[in-house]
Amino acid sequence: MKETILLVGHGSRDPGGEGNREVELFAQLWRERQPDWDIQVCFIEFADLLVAEGLTQAARDANRVIVVPLILNAAGHVKMELPEHLQAARAVFPETAFVYVPHLGAEDTILNVLKRRLGQAMDELDRPDPQTTGVILLGRGSSDPMANGEVAKMARWLFEASDHDMVDIAFTGVAYPRLERVVQRQALLGMTQIIVLPYYLFTGSLMDRIKRQMAHLRQQYPRLRFAQGAYFGFEDEIFDLLEQRVREGQAGTGLMPCDGCKYRELARDGSGVHHHHDPAPGHGHHHEPHHHHQDLRHQGHPPGGHPSHGGERH
Repeated sequence: MKETILLVGHGSRDPGGEGNREVELFAQLWRERQPDWDIQVCFIEFADLLVAEGLTQAARDANRVIVVPLILNAAGHVKMELPEHLQAARAVFPETAFVYVPHLGAEDTILNVLKRRLGQAMDELDRPDPQTTGVILLGRGSSDPMANGEVAKMARWLFEASDHDMVDIAFTGVAYPRLERVVQRQALLGMTQIIVLPYYLFTGSLMDRIKRQMAHLRQQYPRLRFAQGAYFGFEDEIFDLLEQRVREGQAGTGLMPCDGCKYRELARDGSGVHHHHDPAPGHGHHHEPHHHHQDLRHQGHPPGGHPSHGGERH
């Protein structure tokens, strides 16, 4: 069987195109790790080769195409756009099997990367007291609350795996709270050092924005010491996790549950915008219920906790 692995990057709008070049470099490094695999690349947006053409090229000479999203959190691109493109590709290439595996998601392997980044930032600050060193996990931000919830899950895991009193979440755009607000809150609560860990795979316009924000914050809070982690798309754990996804796809296990679901049709008329549907008979996978989007600043949270906190020790 001729098999193609189609790696799907998000795509970056940065004018120099450095983010997309890093995805291409990632693919080349992956080919070197797996020389027997035919690995091709396309992007969801902000690139020359987009998903529709990527699927076409991958399917021309392949009996099976394994579609691998190089994306941390599943929002509309992963849950709606890619399945729609797959549906169209299956109609054009009925003899080719298209296998859609899950995005990276909240996994122990990624937690290991974040723990290592946190340790490096603590070293940069000369190992201060973690109880006075706040941590902020900074995600991209999405209108899909389940995608934002994956960032909160990782922050909670990081809190439980560390000795830091405060591990909060913030978002670069779309969702709240934003970085400046969380820094203000941590400063008011007595943190004397703050570590910002970008929850990003590669560089791009948003990483440039974070760099500018950090420069502003250092000016605004001259008494605070800041450290910023780096994005982590080239870490070994990312390659390992993708290879696990591919092998599960080859074995017919661990497939993306939303592939082919009817919720996309429901979403078009507004009755299921956030993939809120009941499985049809014979529909074997389980979905956690999605809630309609609301401003994250006002969502419910456990007594004694703030909705933006991944964790806080008292």
